[in-house]
Amino acid sequence: MNDTVSKTVELATPDLDQLRARYADERKRRTEQGTYGDYIELNGAFSRFTDDPYAQDDLRRDPVSEDVDVLVVGAGFSGLLAGARLRQAGIENFRIIDKASDFGGTWYWNRYPGAACDVEAYIYMPLLEEMGYVPSEKYAKGPEILEHSRAIGRKFGLYDKAYFQTQVSDVRWNDEQRRWTVSTNRGDKIRARFVMLGSGPLNKVRVPDIPGIESFEGHTFHTSRWDYDYTGGDSAGNMERLGDKRVAVIGTGATGIQCIPHLGASAQHLYVFQRTPSVIESRGNAPTDSAWFAAQAPGWQKKRMENFDLLMAGIPQPEDMIGDRWTSIWATQPLVTEAEAETLSFADQMELTDARKMEGARARIDAIVNDPETAAGLKPYFGRFCKRPCFHDGYLETFNRPNVTLVDTKGVGVERVTPTGLVANGKEYEVDCIVFATGFELGARTDKSGGFGLHGRDGVALGDKWANGVQSVHGILTNGFPNLFVIGGLRQAAITINLPYMFGEQASHAVAMIKDALTSGRETIEVTQAAEAAWGEAFAAKSHYSPAYTLSCTPGSYNGEGKAGSDPLFAGAYGGGPIEYVGLLEEWRRSGIQNDLLPTSAPKT
Repeated sequence: MNDTVSKTVELATPDLDQLRARYADERKRRTEQGTYGDYIELNGAFSRFTDDPYAQDDLRRDPVSEDVDVLVVGAGFSGLLAGARLRQAGIENFRIIDKASDFGGTWYWNRYPGAACDVEAYIYMPLLEEMGYVPSEKYAKGPEILEHSRAIGRKFGLYDKAYFQTQVSDVRWNDEQRRWTVSTNRGDKIRARFVMLGSGPLNKVRVPDIPGIESFEGHTFHTSRWDYDYTGGDSAGNMERLGDKRVAVIGTGATGIQCIPHLGASAQHLYVFQRTPSVIESRGNAPTDSAWFAAQAPGWQKKRMENFDLLMAGIPQPEDMIGDRWTSIWATQPLVTEAEAETLSFADQMELTDARKMEGARARIDAIVNDPETAAGLKPYFGRFCKRPCFHDGYLETFNRPNVTLVDTKGVGVERVTPTGLVANGKEYEVDCIVFATGFELGARTDKSGGFGLHGRDGVALGDKWANGVQSVHGILTNGFPNLFVIGGLRQAAITINLPYMFGEQASHAVAMIKDALTSGRETIEVTQAAEAAWGEAFAAKSHYSPAYTLSCTPGSYNGEGKAGSDPLFAGAYGGGPIEYVGLLEEWRRSGIQNDLLPTSAPKT
């Protein structure tokens, strides 16, 4: 019923001038009154937000000194795919390091109630064919994804290769030995010919810097370190210990919309503090049809991944294999009549389509949320691609509960924290617990995401080299940092909603080069400055990044929180799309690699 309302409104003709003015007013209100992009350094009293509450044992081991062919930093999907591809290539002398106590990456940390993938599991969960695994439902939940990660580790024998509960502290190139020396917080010294950085785009926990935050005398935790000892319950909710608790949750993005329904069902009262509303569309989850799954032909998963990314890049396909609200973003584009198509430019058609889609999303809120004032507060007024759309079949309904209150801060955010609660819109809300659903720093640059120093030839820090922007070939290799491969990075590479697809392709690309070097005896793989410049030019020529569109958005992760001089995520995205990008990697390995690498030489003695 609600989707019918949404689709009906999408066919209406909005007043674009009025809508542009409303969007501009919303952005102005948020930029002039709000504080954006200010987050606490998680040290001292706040270091507990980075502790590992899931480690069953306090690992005790002696420091290690060893030599390996490959060291992989990170044990999430990037590290798992790197490890699997190394095994498949017959490369056995490698290590994987991660600060967590198991495989899983983001899914190791995100164990909050309701955690689930919002991209269908059949393309999101990697190596399904190799694993012979059938996801239980179209959008698998967190525990299932975490167990799948562990199963990959077991199948490919990666547990014997892993050092968990270990934080890399320094990665430094030794030009005499032609090796990387990797140091850790446990006193390890590992010398590696090649390093694959797979620390991922969702790694650094964010906690907002709200005045008085240190003064709160109640309980606090971050969603990536969910405190079940305090809440009770499990990943399915049922948090019986919250029955007499007043709970505040800060954050209404992808994490918030998944945990808020469970908090609302369990808490005595839940206050949802909203800075900017998200686009909320239906998800339509359902159990997997085992007969359909069994009928898939070999190679089906990669084909399905490619179909998704081609559709998301706006490239028409004979079939939409996914058929969800993601692919419908473009499957119905442009949403204009034949008459409008004849008279409007393509840019105007896109604006009209965007406006109609957003009008549909706002109409869906009116159809679900009973209280008009709450419904008005939940309506997003910005372009559809300003923020990541969210999908849920129970989030909006949560605001019909009598024990759930939306605190719409109208872009200002929480004004301050007191010993007993939070102040917003000039009013204090007394609470027993604050839950920070504020996620991770999205797409942190490689020189910042891992939490360790990274120094190449002559001791040059990667952060210094990239001080004025990323310089690389394909976002994977960079001059001055031999034998270093960035996988899972989002800068100067293609961005896809289905991140595991890109992680796997970049891992395969890196492993193919490493395998060739080990076989041929090549000591170093290092791109030239000329190759970096050529990729920079090709990258710029393909860019679809629109500063005007980005700056028209309300502040958020996609536009550097609206700050002047920031580094917006999509400014660093390859505009040709993921499939074209992967084709370039394959072609480069076939015919371009030798022209773009510096000559190699043996280690000095």
